[in-house]
Amino acid sequence: MSLLQHSATDLLSLLQSGDVTSQQVVQAYSDRAATVEDQVHAILQPTWESALERAEEIDRRRSAGELLGSLAGLPVAVKDILCTDDFPTTCGSKILETFRPPYNATVIEKLRAADAILVGKTNLDEFAMGSSTENSAFGPTHNPWDLTRVPGGSSGGSAASVSADLAPLAIGTDTGGSIRQPAAFCGVTGLKPTYGRVSRYGLVAFASSLDQAGPFARSAQDTALLLDAISGHDARDSTSANRPPTSAFAEVEQPLESLRVGVIREQLGEGVDDEIRVAVEASLQAFQQMGASLIDVQLPHARYAVATYYIVAPCEASGNLARYDGAHYGLRVESPELGSMYSASRARGLGEEVKRRIMLGTFALSSGYNSRYYLKSLQVRRLIRNDYDQAFENVDLLLGPTTPTTAFRIGEKSDDPLSMYLGDLFTVGTNLAGISGLSIPCGFSAAGLPIGLHLQGPAFSETTLLRAAHMYQSVTDWHARRPPL
Repeated sequence: MSLLQHSATDLLSLLQSGDVTSQQVVQAYSDRAATVEDQVHAILQPTWESALERAEEIDRRRSAGELLGSLAGLPVAVKDILCTDDFPTTCGSKILETFRPPYNATVIEKLRAADAILVGKTNLDEFAMGSSTENSAFGPTHNPWDLTRVPGGSSGGSAASVSADLAPLAIGTDTGGSIRQPAAFCGVTGLKPTYGRVSRYGLVAFASSLDQAGPFARSAQDTALLLDAISGHDARDSTSANRPPTSAFAEVEQPLESLRVGVIREQLGEGVDDEIRVAVEASLQAFQQMGASLIDVQLPHARYAVATYYIVAPCEASGNLARYDGAHYGLRVESPELGSMYSASRARGLGEEVKRRIMLGTFALSSGYNSRYYLKSLQVRRLIRNDYDQAFENVDLLLGPTTPTTAFRIGEKSDDPLSMYLGDLFTVGTNLAGISGLSIPCGFSAAGLPIGLHLQGPAFSETTLLRAAHMYQSVTDWHARRPPL
């Protein structure tokens, strides 16, 4: 069996037993990248040379009997929105094309402390603003299952890198579904942790009250392995929860007894593709056969989630992106006048979707409109959180589709931003409420495109979600299938 066919958990066992070396593992993925990366365009900045050097160092330390980290020798791809001091962090934007941060994000520090091997920075929608990875200033990523289709976004490069076997593990970020939606489109497992579970220090901000970094992998078990390595309190992040790292990997194989699954029937109605509805309903039956009880629940304010999100997120983006003015770092367009230098630098350096969201946010925050839009959206956000709190009084997790459709064709929605935004219908509520969400594969369309199953749980319930997902993946093989790339 090729090394690429092994799960991250299996690779770790092979490395620990000495059956393979870290260099062999990294070389296998490097060879794969040489074959398919030109077609997929998942990795903006490959670092195979330094990765092989790091692998050699880990092999030497392992041979010497040194104590190694929990991910020792495993390749990991990282979304290019997390600061790295040894190569640029572009955020998929021309304005930061040559920017090299002076420090590492906490997630990067934790990965290196766990002896993971970083193999590259992955492509993304510019500043994580998008649902297709078409908004990257450096070109779109292609879905490994169908190269004419999008991989989802904004973490499309991370999802595609796992799907295409360019890395067994990857890190993305999720502001309104940017881990879960591409996980669904690319047929992999993707987790949005509870807000505060993973440090945001060194994560370039889009919407500070919504952004959260999280793991991609093929299976729930591999996802648990990566989550344990990157989670935990960080004093440098004022929003970091004062909780220890998760221990999900040690518990993921323990089945859940008397599991109460909440079914959001509204998400299986109008607007959802028939093939997705059938796949999700089959998944409900699978959980029921495993002993779970199905309970219908309602989220009365869910229909306002997209509208609320697209006020809150652009408002926060308007402030966060004001720093990219050509004066301090990043692209500067020289001009004799300060004001014209600001406007010229931002006009040339920022893409159309980023400009659209900045303008939306600036308008909603402007005098006379702040209370009508932004403050009202915060009130509705509280109602959305209350809906989840009430639902979780009666169920352990919520289950529904991750997306209303499968992956769409590249360019299909470029001229219709509203249609693109509505694709986030089932995911944005998780971020507005600050809870945890997980997407796992649950089937395929007639066109051979993956379908995602969305599991949502209360705050800090990641281990429960992963255990439930592992139960499902123990009786299905959707997550084990590979694209014919």
